[in-house]
Amino acid sequence: MALEMKVPSPGESITEVEIAEWLVEDGDYVEKDQPIAEVDSDKATLELPAEASGIITLKAEEGDAVAVGEVVCLIDTEAEKPGGGDDKKESKEDKEESKDDSSDKKEKEDKDKAEAKTQEPSKSSTPSQKQDSHAKGSPSPAAKKILDEKGVDAKDVEGSGKDGRITKEDAVQAKASMGSPGKGKRGESKKKMSMLRRKVASRLVSVKNDTAMLTTFNEVDMQPIFNLRKKYKEEFKDKHGVSLGFMSFFTLAVVRALDQYPGVNSMIDGDHQVSFDYKDISIAVSGPKGLMVPVIRNAENLSFRGVEDEVKRLATKARDGKITVDEMTGGTFTITNGGVFGSMLSTPIINPPQSAILGMHNIVERPVAIDGHVEIRPIMYVALSYDHRIIDGKESVGFLVAIKEAIENPEELLMDNDVKRALEL
Repeated sequence: MALEMKVPSPGESITEVEIAEWLVEDGDYVEKDQPIAEVDSDKATLELPAEASGIITLKAEEGDAVAVGEVVCLIDTEAEKPGGGDDKKESKEDKEESKDDSSDKKEKEDKDKAEAKTQEPSKSSTPSQKQDSHAKGSPSPAAKKILDEKGVDAKDVEGSGKDGRITKEDAVQAKASMGSPGKGKRGESKKKMSMLRRKVASRLVSVKNDTAMLTTFNEVDMQPIFNLRKKYKEEFKDKHGVSLGFMSFFTLAVVRALDQYPGVNSMIDGDHQVSFDYKDISIAVSGPKGLMVPVIRNAENLSFRGVEDEVKRLATKARDGKITVDEMTGGTFTITNGGVFGSMLSTPIINPPQSAILGMHNIVERPVAIDGHVEIRPIMYVALSYDHRIIDGKESVGFLVAIKEAIENPEELLMDNDVKRALEL
C-alpha cells in the first residue's frame, strides 16, 4: 500500500511552501517520524517527518514550490526493511578496494615506463635545447605554482638559480606588481534564495517604501547592570538554571516604557490605529536559515527568570531549526541586538506591521562626565526606529529616554528596590 504524503499547513495564511532540501534519497527506506525533508515557508523553515515506515518515492524536486495539501512523496508501507545493508556496504567497499588496487597497478606501470624512458638517451634533444629549457627567467614547477597562486608574472621575477632559473625561494619572496591586476581567483556562484529569505527581502523593501521610518539615538551607562550581574549572576544561574543576561533587563525596560508611551505599542491597519493592552515582544535571533524573530508572549507578566527562560527556549529552537510559525507570529514590538556581532551603531528596520523596534549595540568603555569628573564607563548606544505616521518625535524620544532611565537605575525602576525578590533568590 502506498501512502501519499501531503504538505501539511505550517500556519494560518500560508498556502505554499518550497522544498528546501530532501534529507533522504528516492528509494530509501524511512522510519516513521524520521525527518525526510526541510520545507521553507515565507515565515520559517520546518522539518517534514515521515508519516509511516517504508520505501519512499519522491514526487517533488528541491527548490519546487508546492501548495499546501499537495502530494510530495509516496511511502510503500508494505515494503520490508532491507536486511542486507552490511553486505551491500561490504560489497561496495570491496569494489572500491579493487578499484584502488587497479589504480595502484596502473600507476606503477606508468611509473616504470617513465623511469625506463628517462634512462634511455633522448634522440631528439641536444645540449643546446636542454640549456634552452632552463633559460633565464624560467621558473621551476614548484616556483611556477607559487607564482600563479600569487598572481605574479615570471618575467617580473629575477631568478637566482643556475642560468637565471627562478627557484622556489625566489617565488616565495616575489611580490605582485602594484601597477597591474594579478591572476587571482575570479570565480562566482549563483543559487536561488530560500522562500524565507525572499519574503524577508520583500518585507524589508516594503517597510522602507511604505512607512515614514525615522531613528532616534541615545547612550546608556551599563555600569549598574554590570554591578548587579557580577553580584548575583552565579546565584541566579545556580537556582534557575539560566544566565542573568542583558535581554531580561532590556525586555522589562521596554515593558515599562510601553506603559508610559502606549502609542509605540500600536500599528496601522488601513485608516485605523490599533493599540494593544498586552506586550508581545519579538526578539531577533540568528538561525541557520537567516534572521528569525520569535515572540515572548505577554512579557508584562514575566519576571527576570521568566524572560531569560523564554529567551533561551526560543533562541535554542530557532538555532536548531525547530521554531514553529506560531512562535514567530504576532508581536507588538521588537528588540534586536546587533551588539553580539560587534555593531557599534545602526538604524534597525521596523518589523512590519509593528511600528517600532529597539536596537541594542556593543558595549565599549568610553570616557563620560560623572558629577563633573571624567570616568571610564561601559557605554552602549541604543537606537529606536519608528513609524512617524503614528509615533511623533516627542513619544519616540521620551520612550528611548525611559529605556535609558530604567537601565541606569534598574534597582528602583525595574526591581522595586528589592533585588533578591525581583530575581527570585
